[in-house]
Amino acid sequence: MTDSTSRFDDKVALITGGSSGMGLATARTLLARGAHVIITGRDKNRLDEASDQLRGTGSDAAERLLPVRGDVANRADLDDLTDLIRTRHGRLDVVFANAGVASFAPIAEFGEDEFDRVVDINFKGVYFTIQQALPLLADGSSIIINASVTLHRGIPGATVYSATKAAVHNLARTLAADLAPRRIRVNSVSPGYIETPMFHANVSPTAQADVIAGVPAARIGTAEDVAEAVAFLASDAASYINGQDLLIDGGMTTAIPSAML
Repeated sequence: MTDSTSRFDDKVALITGGSSGMGLATARTLLARGAHVIITGRDKNRLDEASDQLRGTGSDAAERLLPVRGDVANRADLDDLTDLIRTRHGRLDVVFANAGVASFAPIAEFGEDEFDRVVDINFKGVYFTIQQALPLLADGSSIIINASVTLHRGIPGATVYSATKAAVHNLARTLAADLAPRRIRVNSVSPGYIETPMFHANVSPTAQADVIAGVPAARIGTAEDVAEAVAFLASDAASYINGQDLLIDGGMTTAIPSAML
């Protein structure tokens, strides 16, 4: 049975990058707990597919879901998004700034165009998503930013990706202080290896066994694992958690599996 502190009846949640992976799982979780949910995505076909899935999760889910095609790196798209939310709901109670891209290469091979693309989506997009949402956010609301385990461990070839994720976690801590007068809590989550399309695009099937060997939990995480953590941080149950980063990595950052000893 879902505890009343984790219910989101009549709450309004924005999830960027909600058309797949962790964003989609979080949208499903919050819809199931009574929230009105806005999801965004750059690819219209994927957004439509995600919307069809989510509309089938409950009798009134279709009425509580608002899919919006848009790119968080595009200020005009963010303007349109906030205008739609203002017209439809008039406020926000939860923001999950989740949209992001992964790009890995040695520093000597990382070009300026790719640098700009990753920074625009992973950092600039998060920053201006929150800035645009602020006038709509109710006092006492919650912002969660999707960071990464790369905050805590150096990974070869992840220089730009890791830097953007460090930036958004620092943003979470700074905003926790900045928005304290409005009682808006700001936290980040740092997923490790999570079973998503992005994971499969960047980790070959042959490398996955090695990945699992380094995780004390002895498995890859699921998008639902992250969704539950985000829902917790967004809920009243986390009312005294602010400016923190929550690792969701099966212990790989802080523990060494016995198989590796």
